[in-house]
Amino acid sequence: MDRPPPDFDWTLAKAFLATVEAGSLSAAARRLGASQPTLSRQVAAFADALGVTLFERVGRGLELTEAGADIAAHLRPMAEAAERASLAATGQAQSIDGHIRITASEIYAAHLLPIIIAHLRQDAPGITVEVVATDRVTDLRRREADIAIRNARPEDPALFARKVADDTATFYATPEYLERLGRPEALQDLNRANFIAIDKVETTLGYLNAMGLSLTPDSFPVVTESHPTHWGLTLAGVGIGIVPTHIGDPDPRVQRVYPDAPTIPFPVWVVAHSELRTSRRVRLVFDLLTEMLPRIISAG
Repeated sequence: MDRPPPDFDWTLAKAFLATVEAGSLSAAARRLGASQPTLSRQVAAFADALGVTLFERVGRGLELTEAGADIAAHLRPMAEAAERASLAATGQAQSIDGHIRITASEIYAAHLLPIIIAHLRQDAPGITVEVVATDRVTDLRRREADIAIRNARPEDPALFARKVADDTATFYATPEYLERLGRPEALQDLNRANFIAIDKVETTLGYLNAMGLSLTPDSFPVVTESHPTHWGLTLAGVGIGIVPTHIGDPDPRVQRVYPDAPTIPFPVWVVAHSELRTSRRVRLVFDLLTEMLPRIISAG
């Protein structure tokens, strides 16, 4: 007998599609806000319901089968339609009360957002807030966040963005480190310093040498992909850090490496999906961010 069509469970299908697009169960679990064991059970249940093998285990990873790839291709239009429906529904919501998810870099999430969220909670206590602190670019189309704070203008025409400020960063170190180094008086004096690299040594090295320095990979004995860790290493006197001026200038534990050290400008954008602009809740938070971020950055 032919097997009857399975009952379709979108939750299971969504878990499978997220795993396909994220490339692993762990990455998909982070995207969906679920535990990896839960996601693994959902994908297995989806495969059992369909009666097909969706993934094959290859070493420690998963490889999509031909059947799995075919099913994923059919699910993508459904996921896009569901996302559009969710965005449209959120956009039409007239109630201010409810949940909102804001994403920002780790350093902004730690140093800028708390002030704004404290203000929001006083003015609109019916809004609950989730802060997604990450240095990766979140997908607003897939509702990984409602509003994003970014340092680059988005290219997606479906996103609504407003540039709210020009932030700046420069070189900071502890007074003790600068004494050990010998107080720099000009940019070239920094060629003998140790720097703390962010993300990849090659990236930081190329950027700083383009400014006129003559550094080598040996100039970066410590590297981290985390901006808060980079700041902590700077405070510990490990070397010179590149820190936003609104964080470094007010902190008595560090100093600019020399008074005329060049500043590095970068823009600050507030971004949301265009369909969310009709949501009173999203609009209220979006406007609050665009109002307060320039003040906080300039006051630093």
